Amino acid sequence: MEQLVARWAHNPKVTGSSPVPATTVKSVLERTFLYYMIKVEVKNKEVEFQYFLLQKYEAGIVLTGTEIKSIKLGKCNLKDGYCIFKDNALWIKNIHISEYDKGTYLNHIPTRERKLLLHAKELNKLQSKVKERGYTIVPVRMYINERGFVKIEIALAKGKKSFDKRNAIKAKENKKDIDRIMKLNKK
Repeated sequence: MEQLVARWAHNPKVTGSSPVPATTVKSVLERTFLYYMIKVEVKNKEVEFQYFLLQKYEAGIVLTGTEIKSIKLGKCNLKDGYCIFKDNALWIKNIHISEYDKGTYLNHIPTRERKLLLHAKELNKLQSKVKERGYTIVPVRMYINERGFVKIEIALAKGKKSFDKRNAIKAKENKKDIDRIMKLNKK
């Protein structure tokens, strides 16, 4: 970052004939270039502990301007989110996208329902599976793709029983022990 600021501050093509203070160039870069190059990925870590993930889908999501700005700042939470079908469309509920700090009276409601965008075949397949007992659709992660669109990865999931959760905890502890032993053997 510092090298980029120094190069731009003394470049006559960018600044005209005279050099510009580095602080000015840095603030301009932060507002434009770097703001849009942020790689945001919000994960729902608890979902793999609570559910067996059977199939994953990538879906678009309908957002307002202040919601996108908050997501680019990383201010969202998928922990309590789940998906429902309403009027043959898939909606996601209970994901929290914080209000944008610089938003005005047009700011969004943090926990409103948001529509997910999927192909009709995928929607029909998901809807038939969700009608079966024990299946649900949960958000796994939210990210910004290369083109700058916010995408959400959802999964068809089946809830784990308590003994499944205990087995998952044991497997995780065993993996940590093996990694610790391997690390000590390398030294």
